[in-house]
Amino acid sequence: MDKRSIKVICFGTFDFFHPGHLFYLKEAKKFGNYLIVVVANDKTVERIKGKKPYFEQKERLKLIKSLKIVDKAVLAKEAKTQDEMFEILKKEKPKVIALGYDQRVDEKALNEWLKKNKINARIVRIKPYKQESFKSSKVKKALGVD
Repeated sequence: MDKRSIKVICFGTFDFFHPGHLFYLKEAKKFGNYLIVVVANDKTVERIKGKKPYFEQKERLKLIKSLKIVDKAVLAKEAKTQDEMFEILKKEKPKVIALGYDQRVDEKALNEWLKKNKINARIVRIKPYKQESFKSSKVKKALGVD
């Protein structure tokens, strides 16, 4: 990887991948030239969402890795706290952290964590894409899965 690369990191479950997910990734990549996508681990998804994802983590990771827009995809370790979720940032050292419009992340806490760990990264929120149609919960409901 080129030293001038601007790493952007995204996080998500990516269960029932849909156009809203693709929009999120494309918008995130506009902030840099190297996109890292962290796919949520099954146990973490179950803890946060209160139910297991429909597709297993290996399947979701494989799908994300297959996308041309994605430069690197990794499976997140099981995380019980936000601090544990942030650990990947120490390894990857992104310049931009792109959050989805509906991701529940305490941005103030994340900024404090970044400062404490000497990671100079900007946090951006990606706007929704046709949220009335392409929100995962709505896609699942329309498919009768959930």
